[in-house]
Amino acid sequence: MTHAARETYPTPEGWDPKGRSETYVERMDRNWDELMQELRVTQTGAQILVGFLLTIPFQQTFADLDDYQRTLYLVLVVLAVTGTSLIIAPVAMHRALFRKGRKPELVRWANVFARCGLVVIGTVLVGVPMFLFDIVVSREAGRWVAGALAVLLLAVWWALPTGLLRRGDPTP
Repeated sequence: MTHAARETYPTPEGWDPKGRSETYVERMDRNWDELMQELRVTQTGAQILVGFLLTIPFQQTFADLDDYQRTLYLVLVVLAVTGTSLIIAPVAMHRALFRKGRKPELVRWANVFARCGLVVIGTVLVGVPMFLFDIVVSREAGRWVAGALAVLLLAVWWALPTGLLRRGDPTP
């Protein structure tokens, strides 16, 4: 029987997340594939963000930044590179563990790296507009924008998924 023939598609009323008809190995392969798809999107955005940040010192007005702005900029660069490194780490791990029968460990650690990378990249996504608003409008405007974006990211990246899990109803 093929994998596709064993797959079940239950109705939302009787949906059981553990009711998939797949072996442990198939589940690990599926988990790995899903994680890689997520990381492809995240990795591209993170790399573009790093590239943007790396161009800023070469602008003529960079010398006009005050100490706070320069410090914030350098912190953002370190965080962006750290976040990108964490998101790329599963690829390096896969190369090291390829064909070694370690897929469960790879999936578990790749998930940890992806989550940590998202937290760091989320911090950069809050910090970059803060930096830009600080320069273009005012320090206070930068802080307000950062606060609003932090609330938005917490709402859609953490509160909403947590609420959906607690609700327990998979109906779309």
